[in-house]
Amino acid sequence: MTEVFSGSFTQQEPIPEDAIAAAVAVMRSGRLHRYNTAPGEMAEAAALEVDFAAFTGARYCLAVASGGAAMRIALRAAGVGQGDPVLTNAFTLAPVPGAIAAVGGVPVLVEVTEDLVIDLADLAARAQASGAHVLLLSHMRGHVCDMDALMALCARLGLRVIEDCAHTMGAAWAGVPSGRHGIAGCYSTQTYKHMNSGEGGLVVSDDADLMARMVLLSGSYMLYDRHPAAPPPEVFAGLRHQVPNISARMDNLRAAVLRPQIAALPGRVDRWARLYGAVETGLRGVPGLRLIPRPQAERFVGSSFQFLLPGRDGAWIDRFLGRCLARGVELKWFGRAEPAGFTSRHDHWRYAPPQALPRTDAVLAGLIDMRLPLTFTEADCACIARIIADEAGRDGVAEAAGRRAD
Repeated sequence: MTEVFSGSFTQQEPIPEDAIAAAVAVMRSGRLHRYNTAPGEMAEAAALEVDFAAFTGARYCLAVASGGAAMRIALRAAGVGQGDPVLTNAFTLAPVPGAIAAVGGVPVLVEVTEDLVIDLADLAARAQASGAHVLLLSHMRGHVCDMDALMALCARLGLRVIEDCAHTMGAAWAGVPSGRHGIAGCYSTQTYKHMNSGEGGLVVSDDADLMARMVLLSGSYMLYDRHPAAPPPEVFAGLRHQVPNISARMDNLRAAVLRPQIAALPGRVDRWARLYGAVETGLRGVPGLRLIPRPQAERFVGSSFQFLLPGRDGAWIDRFLGRCLARGVELKWFGRAEPAGFTSRHDHWRYAPPQALPRTDAVLAGLIDMRLPLTFTEADCACIARIIADEAGRDGVAEAAGRRAD
């Protein structure tokens, strides 16, 4: 009998009961806006900032409306404006170059390696050719590059690094949490990320001037003293008349949902590691399928799984995806000619200038992507791996038989 998987690749875990209780308390109070507080009360959004700063080891933290808002605010606070070139990975999701374009910047895309991380040699070449001063580094799908080498290179090149940590909340490189290497780290709390508030974002930094600008940009009005995880009021004094309010605040309801999830995050990371390991074990050694190696220094969050099908043409991959889907396994492919759902690639982003990226194109042509929600079990992941392995070899067997018949 052909094995079929019956789980959902988009079903997330329920919101924890303590987070539900906190959200209900906020709704009963009616004080959903982060600056609408009772005397002596710390808003849930402010408390979330304090808690997340402590979790990451950052001096400052700001809660905002989305991960994209976090990136836009960080870029603008770093001085990116109209026509400024900003470097970023060619393999990422649309909100990353979208954030650059939204502040008037010009995305300068950098090649990625077969290990799905930014190519440092190409980064150096494009930084020098473009004159860019900022790198928006995307830890796309949770793959962290050699951050020691990257930061040393960026120091030599005079690049300021902003980290897109939408897929690396809870990850680390050589013990340093993701988001703590550059001038700012931006996180998402959208439903499919590592903490779930539907939409939402967080940004951390140790830079007082940068954080003061970000707080003002987020829409603090003159209430920045209600941000206990922000710099002291005197840092704002010279900025408050200059920095525009772009209203990207997080509300107390989402903050209440998120706060209890911080303590649960390390346990979630451990559970994702077991799910990821079950898929990896099941696919190791499958002919024609390349797994992505994970460096020893990387503590990654296995909330998604990627593999490569090198040398396969688009028609073969389409058939493979269709057969997997028929057996309940939902895979995404970065090689499609048109964007589909959340998946797109650099030549789909017409708001960025066309750029020659032959090595990235070769990688994306065979790149397969899959979510691993925590509603899956290790047995589920072993089943999924068996189906993928079976279907990856099915055409190969048929083609070999055809060649023998010829």
